[in-house]
Amino acid sequence: MAKDDAVHAEGLVKTFGDVRALDGLDLVVPRGQVVGLLGPNGSGKTTTVRILATLLKATEGVAYVNGFDVVKQADQVRHSIGLTGQYAAVDEFLTGRENLKMFGDLYHLTPGYVRERSEELLEWFDLVEAADRPAKTYSGGMRRRLDLASSLIAKPSILFLDEPTTGLDPRSRLGLWGVIESLVSEGTTVLLTTQYLEEADKLANDIVVIDHGRVIAHGTAEKLKDQIGGDRLEVTVDDPKRIPDAQLALAPVFGGESLVTESTISGPVSGGSTILVDAIRSLDSSHIEIADIALRRPTLDDVFLALTGHGAEDETQVPTKSRGRRGRR
Repeated sequence: MAKDDAVHAEGLVKTFGDVRALDGLDLVVPRGQVVGLLGPNGSGKTTTVRILATLLKATEGVAYVNGFDVVKQADQVRHSIGLTGQYAAVDEFLTGRENLKMFGDLYHLTPGYVRERSEELLEWFDLVEAADRPAKTYSGGMRRRLDLASSLIAKPSILFLDEPTTGLDPRSRLGLWGVIESLVSEGTTVLLTTQYLEEADKLANDIVVIDHGRVIAHGTAEKLKDQIGGDRLEVTVDDPKRIPDAQLALAPVFGGESLVTESTISGPVSGGSTILVDAIRSLDSSHIEIADIALRRPTLDDVFLALTGHGAEDETQVPTKSRGRRGRR
């Protein structure tokens, strides 16, 4: 493991009966950076985080976090990380301040430090006014902020965020992104699992795409987008019966095969905004009326379709005692 690596994993395999959740996964997270772990539901993202956070033991392979073996030196790993899972792991019947105290006590931190750190976190996460209210009265975004604050009570150098913005409204999601960016600016290393390409695009220095427990692509968001054809043209026609005619008219425009749905044609293109003019002229010459036309960058589904042959799938439920709760507190 290199000194500059906060996380280093090689050949991780995890099986649950006949289910092979991880199938030889390798992962490196450089210190002080954000690495986004992307993949469809059931691809192995959460299983990877749980192994690195010592909540699960790998069937095969080795992993080091902050230089510590996740199996042989699990206590040292737990004291150097923070973890926020897919669901806010806060006690609804305790106030925000009491939740922070509880996590501080579980870390065996001194009462004076916990009080000082709690006030700092409550202010940072804009929870001062709600600090003495039960968490059950909090909105989803507030619970998420309290959950993340709890994971930071011991000032961890490495933070694991497992789909932290799932279920949040756009405003709350943007707010949480701002918090994560502030943490990284202060030197925190972050491993972020997400299904949202825009989230990884905004936050991650590097992206690792996994599917069926294996790494299938690695690079920046822009690199991944470019690999599947750069810009995509999407055309919706007024009359679905004219789709075959529209497909024929647009054949010279698309740089590769087009995807056809009931009333929409989309596909990779090159040439920037001028391609819109060419497409409209081609459709107009064939007397095809359009309801909408747009040029856009690839979406997460585009990346998944190109790399895996499918979009997001229902997650394979894997039995584990730690599911839905934070294991170390």
